[in-house]
Amino acid sequence: MPSIALPKNSNRDEASPLVRRSDTSSKPLPSRNVIEPSPTTSGQGAAQRVGSALGRRSNWEQLGKFCAVGATGYVVNLAVYTILLKWVGLHYIPAAVGSFLVAVANNYTLNRVWTFRVERGHVGAQGWRFLVVSTVSLLANLVVLHLMVTGGVGEIAAQAVAIVLVTPLNFVGNKLWSFQRR
Repeated sequence: MPSIALPKNSNRDEASPLVRRSDTSSKPLPSRNVIEPSPTTSGQGAAQRVGSALGRRSNWEQLGKFCAVGATGYVVNLAVYTILLKWVGLHYIPAAVGSFLVAVANNYTLNRVWTFRVERGHVGAQGWRFLVVSTVSLLANLVVLHLMVTGGVGEIAAQAVAIVLVTPLNFVGNKLWSFQRR
């Protein structure tokens, strides 16, 4: 058997791609079905995780489903908002809150049974987390809506834009917290 010449000042105990280690004290490999998060000790680790997540087709499919559900919620939200604003005569802020409540019920149901069905957990726990994420998104929506309306944009157009601008925050919050794998 040929010997491997080691460079000067080298130690056979150091890791080498040419030396097969029979050390059994290393950690076991994770299951192929589980995505193990890497440690977040630096920005590089986070950047690698983001890059890895962006490279997974399943995440893009899930985003597509989330956007399809969001489109139904968008229509529901704008329809209820318009009814509350124009027919009921509410101020635009309470109308936005009312339309949010109807749309969030629609979106939670569809996201739970279709978009994130693999990640199903306890309906109450997921529902609570979904409501928290949606409430944060609503608050962001109300800020954008108010700024646009006071800036001269029409109330319905402003709501339409505000919903679109807040969608990424809503998706990330729901994917990483509301419907996370347990």
